[in-house]
Amino acid sequence: MNTPQPDFAGTSVELDRLLLERDFYLKLLNLGGCDDPDVFLREALSLISGLTGAEKSYIELRSTNEGEDDVCHLQFGLSEEELSAVQNQISTGIIAEALATGQTIVTPAALLDPRFSQFDSVQLGRIGAVICAQIGPSDRLGVLYLHTTRNGHTFSDADRKPVELFARHLAPLAERLLSRLALRKTDDPTAQYRKQLRADDLIGRSHALASVLHEVSLIAPLELSVLITGPTGTGKSQLAEIIHNSSRRSGGPFVVVNCATLPPALAESELFGYERGAHSTAVKDKHGKLQAAAGGTLFLDEIAELPLESQAKLLHVLQNKTYFPLGGTTPRTTDARIIAATNVSLQAHVRDGRFREDLFFRLNVMPIELPPLAQRVEDIAELAEGLVRRICEANHFPELRLARDALVSLRHAEWPGNVRELENTLTRACMRAAAQGGAAIRTGHLFPERGADTRACPTWSEATRAFQRQLLLGALTENDWNVARAARQLDLARPYVHSLIAGFGIEKPNHGSN
Repeated sequence: MNTPQPDFAGTSVELDRLLLERDFYLKLLNLGGCDDPDVFLREALSLISGLTGAEKSYIELRSTNEGEDDVCHLQFGLSEEELSAVQNQISTGIIAEALATGQTIVTPAALLDPRFSQFDSVQLGRIGAVICAQIGPSDRLGVLYLHTTRNGHTFSDADRKPVELFARHLAPLAERLLSRLALRKTDDPTAQYRKQLRADDLIGRSHALASVLHEVSLIAPLELSVLITGPTGTGKSQLAEIIHNSSRRSGGPFVVVNCATLPPALAESELFGYERGAHSTAVKDKHGKLQAAAGGTLFLDEIAELPLESQAKLLHVLQNKTYFPLGGTTPRTTDARIIAATNVSLQAHVRDGRFREDLFFRLNVMPIELPPLAQRVEDIAELAEGLVRRICEANHFPELRLARDALVSLRHAEWPGNVRELENTLTRACMRAAAQGGAAIRTGHLFPERGADTRACPTWSEATRAFQRQLLLGALTENDWNVARAARQLDLARPYVHSLIAGFGIEKPNHGSN
């Protein structure tokens, strides 16, 4: 009689799953402390995708409070066409069925499933394995949609339990997150003006910024010239583009000219163009920036640096909407809107004879003054966090966050260079923090000249994360980057180890020949 042999392969697979489920529960608990919607959704999708083996996934959360339209969504692995198809299913299709019934839908192949094969979205997308679950109660807080599995496996009823558990535990966390977002919105004095403007990328909720946006909301629809003043680095170029994008000219070009970089001898050629023979190198006609901005906006940055001779021609443009190219005898018309900006006092330049008084009055029809960062202290934390995200993405740094002590230091620092100086400081801080392998930017990374130890006094979370990264890197190195062996050594599930490698930004060293 043959004695049954233990199924070590099956035992290993089951152990791997148990470890993954354990890690899943721990990470689900940690999601409760997240107050950034993007991070919350990314961590949530990564978590459930790793547990179920989903290759493509989508999650959407909606405010359940009447009158609020907050919607947060995130997807992994879906093309633009697939994303559009998934979002269409919220009204008709598999997702609509899950929301209508409140039941989790599991199918190994939607295209072959008589419940769903008749849906256009299923047929057009050739949709295979799907799990779809409602997040929250019947008033539809959100939906989780998992589509396509790795290695050709299909979803099964065994995947239903963790998905439903995930959806059930995620609901109260999501409600709290959406409530915080709604509270922020009610406390945002800029919100009413943002609805009228295309200012999504403009960060800040201070009363000083709200006052500026109020003026922009009045000016943008008009055809008047605009003069933007304010200290260097306050975002005058960005504001000029917001005015253009929020006007009836938004479909036209937005042409930028920095007057400080124009050599006096070439200023008129650049602005007004020239005709063939106007000078020794003019072998053919050339259009100037005024012609390039036809139907749109010409933004003249640092207008105080424009030579006096060119100022006279610009005044003629503002008065008559006509100009002469260099060497030309026939006037040309222009319908470009002029927006100018300066960080100096044009009145002082007028007194000194460096700027034409009549041009100043023509430009100063609707002046807007941007406040320095010292008058927007309440915006500094949000500005800094947004800049750090952008800097990390642009330079492929691991995800970094600003520690509490760093935020306090930023708020109390002086910023004579305003937002531009803040961005430069944060760029250097991100480089230092990333080089040290830390997860947080501290005061020492921002201001090393203060002699602070950038590793001193880490929080419990920072110290734990640094230890985990070092431990994982050591295990990978010891096991010659065999992830399966490193996972066994660390008593972790392989998929979770893969997610940790990505989360810590760890890359396998390249030992190839030079």
